[in-house]
Amino acid sequence: QVQLVESGGGLVQAGGSLRLSCVASGRTFRNYAMAWFRQAPGRERDFVAGITTYGIGREYKDSVKERFTIFRDDAESTVYLQMSSLTPEDPAVYYCAAGSALSPLSQTYIFWGQGTQVAVSS
Repeated sequence: QVQLVESGGGLVQAGGSLRLSCVASGRTFRNYAMAWFRQAPGRERDFVAGITTYGIGREYKDSVKERFTIFRDDAESTVYLQMSSLTPEDPAVYYCAAGSALSPLSQTYIFWGQGTQVAVSS
């Protein structure tokens, strides 16, 4: 089992920045690809960004490229999502997930956190 705990969400003004963190415990963090998904009310859970083991590869949802950065610190068993230039399209509950491979498909991921809320004021 891997337990994932997200933090860093909150309310930010449009154009502002937030850094989300996801700390893992349990099995060896470095063996897992990690991803961030988000789900807004009434919408499906969407892939936002993902990173392979050892941080070799990254993928992003088109609408967050150039604004969001995913990175990991295997020594701290933590994956981060640095978000900048936040817009009214970004509010959602953000979830981190761990899986065996990087994929935009949620069913690829085995372990999920409880989520952290991001809100953006205009």
